[in-house]
Amino acid sequence: MKRLLPLLLILPLAGFRPAPLPPPMPQDGPVRVALVDRDRGTELRSYPADGQRWVAGERGHRYAVRLYNDSPRRVLVVLSVDGVNAISGEDADPSQTGYVLNPGQRADITGWRKTQDEVAQFVFSSPSGSYASRTGRPDNVGVVGVAVFEEARRWYPRPQPILRGRAGPAPAAAEASASRIEGYSAKSQAPALGTGHGARESSSVRDTDFERATRSPAQVLQLRYDSARNLRARGILLDSPSRLDRQPQAFPNRYVPDPPAR
Repeated sequence: MKRLLPLLLILPLAGFRPAPLPPPMPQDGPVRVALVDRDRGTELRSYPADGQRWVAGERGHRYAVRLYNDSPRRVLVVLSVDGVNAISGEDADPSQTGYVLNPGQRADITGWRKTQDEVAQFVFSSPSGSYASRTGRPDNVGVVGVAVFEEARRWYPRPQPILRGRAGPAPAAAEASASRIEGYSAKSQAPALGTGHGARESSSVRDTDFERATRSPAQVLQLRYDSARNLRARGILLDSPSRLDRQPQAFPNRYVPDPPAR
């Protein structure tokens, strides 16, 4: 009998999706992934090159990993940033804990989970200043990946308020070697960006049970990111920020900032 894992659940966002969106990434599964520059308030366009998808980041800018569950079922998403599990801080593996998304949900993961109520912001940094490098794991800097699992059960809870939660242990029966996310070892020769461990911010979660339908992921996606300069050196023709579609939004999904000091 499969064990049920306590996993992290993100508050549903009531189906709100700002428009227009960049063209979706090619996919063979229920989830789409994008990076969002939180300082610019834009979803970053991805570009194909070398058989992968590339995103141009800007050093010092905060970013979020945006997940879209386009399916009618709950899914579990194990998130890896620079080869590190964004919840547990372990070397990333699909058998580990992750985020559960409700049917049709969009969620922005804004940082490294620190407690039940806080994350440390994802910030584009130098490779040496990345969390992975500072913890002795620089080999996979410059890549964001997800392993997606479908649910064995056929019932789904109604949306609930944010409750506090904690990550659970990995399932004993998981075959990590068979389901490891591929491509983490593929790196540019001289990456210019990594993901730093930024300031703390509020982000509450709660536990939920999730039984994986299979031991191996139903879907694996990854996005490579680097500086605009490095992407151009690869021959990628980037759209300038002024050319990207950007429309005013009445609800840009931000909290009220502190006023300027007097």
